[in-house]
Amino acid sequence: MRLFHAAAASAIALVLASQPALAEAPATKAAIEAEYDNYLAPLFLDFHQNPEMGFLENRTAAKMAAELKAAGLEVTTGVGKTGVVGILKNGDGPLILLRADMDGLPVEEKTGLGYASKAMQVGEDGKEYPVMHACGHDVHITSLVGTARRLVAMKSQWKGTLMFIVQPAEEGVRGAKAMMEDGLYQRFGKPDYALAFHVAAELETGKVSASEGIQYSSSDSLDIRVPGIGTHGAAPHLGRDPVYIASQVVTALQSIDSREISPTKPVVVTVGSFHAGSKHNIISDEAKLQVTVRANDEETREQVIATVERIAVNIGKAHGLPDNMPVTVTRLPGTPTTINDAALARRLNAVMQRELGTAAFVPFEQKNMGAEDFTYFVAADTGVPGYYFAVGGTTPERIATAKAGGAPIAGHHSPLFQVAPRESVVLGTRAMVAAVLDLAPAK
Repeated sequence: MRLFHAAAASAIALVLASQPALAEAPATKAAIEAEYDNYLAPLFLDFHQNPEMGFLENRTAAKMAAELKAAGLEVTTGVGKTGVVGILKNGDGPLILLRADMDGLPVEEKTGLGYASKAMQVGEDGKEYPVMHACGHDVHITSLVGTARRLVAMKSQWKGTLMFIVQPAEEGVRGAKAMMEDGLYQRFGKPDYALAFHVAAELETGKVSASEGIQYSSSDSLDIRVPGIGTHGAAPHLGRDPVYIASQVVTALQSIDSREISPTKPVVVTVGSFHAGSKHNIISDEAKLQVTVRANDEETREQVIATVERIAVNIGKAHGLPDNMPVTVTRLPGTPTTINDAALARRLNAVMQRELGTAAFVPFEQKNMGAEDFTYFVAADTGVPGYYFAVGGTTPERIATAKAGGAPIAGHHSPLFQVAPRESVVLGTRAMVAAVLDLAPAK
């Protein structure tokens, strides 16, 4: 690992030496900070307090469309259901896609912040849920507005066309695919580059990080239905208990990582939901499991999913379920791995060091198997090189307190999730602006 980091550092140093620094970097930093204080701060608070779930982001989409239009962009709404596209043309040059996701999560916020979300929303299933920006998408869309406004003000320093994407339904890994299926590239042009960032609670503010390869794992959701033969709880021998059978499935699935897949291949199989029965003394006739599967390459991804099905179906048979009552496994739409274009990542990682400061860039380390649907914008069949990076969201003081035994840093999707909005939005905006100025320099 040390050798890899040393080689990467040497390569970046060579790139840094060959590229001049942008003369306007200090002024740009000050302008973005002032923009946050004078304009973006209340926008962030509004987004945070009014989150909306995937494909239901009608208020958020309308507000983002109004902000981009006010900044001087040509705006189209309703792309991929609730998606928004803003186009900024500035002469001949590359077409660059800049994406921010906007959906919240069905999570009740428990941060205790003065601006905590108290929002409730009826979901696509007709049920009402508390909603929270528990993954930082409010940071992303606020920064996208800041990036648009700053690049409009800096038109003399770049040439080309910018495609600002306000994407719905990232949390269900559905929104990017929906926008692509709605003819995103056919209607607005195929980008020469695609850029996006995610605020990271585990990363210190002031820091950015990006891989020269895999950035996020694949993600697939599986619904497993275990049928049973209902009977009285006092006479289990007269039926087939789906709770017991499903419990055996849950346990057996944990053997996939340890006994089915090479130990050099990271895999996660998590049962996130188990529902069955209605009464203490009734053996039900059905149990339902919801499973998430993560992998870092397509071959392993397919192997794990096939193994889940094999295990679930055959455990049902082993416990005497008749042939006309098999365990079924339904695969829902998922997302492949998100992989940065190596050449583009090397180039822009060097830009981040040059423009944000050498200490601002930290080597990328995959700390979990989170997933992203940004990959649909940069999939191999699109031919679009992509760069996805992380922006630090937690102050050094909070991290130090946590390490000293204080309150731990809450992870993404937690009701306690919080990031430092000013630091996160400002750095994300600075990084996006720096990337555009490097990729689309004025002639």
